[in-house]
Amino acid sequence: MNKSDLVEYISNKTGLTKKDANAALDAFMEAVVSTVSSGNSVTTTGFGTFTFVDKKATTKRNPKTGAPVKVPAKRVPKFRPGKAFKESVNK
Repeated sequence: MNKSDLVEYISNKTGLTKKDANAALDAFMEAVVSTVSSGNSVTTTGFGTFTFVDKKATTKRNPKTGAPVKVPAKRVPKFRPGKAFKESVNK
């Protein structure tokens, strides 16, 4: 399912126009991105939690040459599914 499929699903499920459903989905995604990038998490009960993880700087190897490559520290987004989400997937 891509974004346009999701917008159509939301539109059909809620009775919103596709334009309004797209605006609502964009607002949700913008809220999640801005909240997580500012260092906080977004929790939706039953669905899951959007958060981040700080990765330490490491040294990896280039698989082609075998030369060491330094990978800088970074912050990466993470999603942990909620209990209801996990249970519905495991049915």
